[in-house]
Amino acid sequence: MPVSPDDVIEALRPVEDPELHRSIVELNMVRDVVVDAPSVSLQVVLTIPGCPLRNEIQRRVEEATTALPGIERVDISWGSMTDQEREEIRKKLHGDPAATAGSQDSHGHAEGREIPFADPSSKTRVLLIASGKGGVGKSSVTTNLAVALGQRGKSVAVVDADVWGFSIPRMLGVEQPPTLIDQMIVPPEAHGVRCISMGFFVEEDQPVIWRGPMLHKALEQFLTDVFWDEPDYLVIDLPPGTGDISLSLAQFLPRSELYVVTTPQPAAQRVAQRAAFMAEKVNLDVKGVVENMSFFTGDDGKRYEIFGSGGGADLAERLGVPLLAEVPLVEEVRSGGDSGIPIMVSDPDGEAASAFRSLAEQVDTKLAPTRRSHPELKII
Repeated sequence: MPVSPDDVIEALRPVEDPELHRSIVELNMVRDVVVDAPSVSLQVVLTIPGCPLRNEIQRRVEEATTALPGIERVDISWGSMTDQEREEIRKKLHGDPAATAGSQDSHGHAEGREIPFADPSSKTRVLLIASGKGGVGKSSVTTNLAVALGQRGKSVAVVDADVWGFSIPRMLGVEQPPTLIDQMIVPPEAHGVRCISMGFFVEEDQPVIWRGPMLHKALEQFLTDVFWDEPDYLVIDLPPGTGDISLSLAQFLPRSELYVVTTPQPAAQRVAQRAAFMAEKVNLDVKGVVENMSFFTGDDGKRYEIFGSGGGADLAERLGVPLLAEVPLVEEVRSGGDSGIPIMVSDPDGEAASAFRSLAEQVDTKLAPTRRSHPELKII
């Protein structure tokens, strides 16, 4: 039987918008399909003019359509949605904050939208990556843990909450800014990880000079105004120390799990423990310790403990949690952070990647919450 326009629509139904991860048919992006075998002509209506992923959408549409019997060529014309259509997309995917205006509670957005990850029924595990001091490689641990979880088939998002020392976009190699669809922020993606960061909203060489309430509001918007689409994991790179941002996130996300990053020397782990003690005071669950820059393996195969040894194990014992990983000091971890190609991608079989892979496996399996929430059960 000859191919019909309905056949083309069905063939395109599995094709997803690369940013929204929804079928382009479901989003009403495919229109005016005409079949004149061996050619098909159709229009693809983009969510915004100048969509940076237009070429990827074109590739996917052409592959799906030419897979139909007797179809050899696809002629695509391009358009963009109207303001009203974008508003409908935003309401469909992200809800309508106006519908809940005035119902704000301690976890609510100022305009009415609640933080989805604070809801007990949310399937997303929130991982807070913390350290008591800077310079321990916390952001590289965040980046590579996120990529490693993604490589396990999980949906992963990262919030770069280090608003003063933001570095996640560079480390992930994100090449485009977030997309704005009718006030809904769609985060960019690289290496299978979506991310949002203050780095998208200020110049890289300009300082962020904000007081506590402004930081609190910015983080709240990262959690509510961004379309995260309920990932399996939300990994949050905290700033060093125990200041306003850490306290705000403890308020916003009371079900979070905290992971402490330290280096081997005793001075570092004594400072790192402050992050864990802060978490305990605000009733966050401290899950484990990651020791970064643990050792260096020379060309002679010998292990050199440049920064001493035992700090991570001592801290873990003091906190009563497991030492989850000893990540070696590898030059490629640093260079990967500069180039935007994490070690989990550039050298997946290397010594450092193996440590991150083991860390991700433990987080994903051994440390998975055992308590199950049952939102269908209500106490009246």
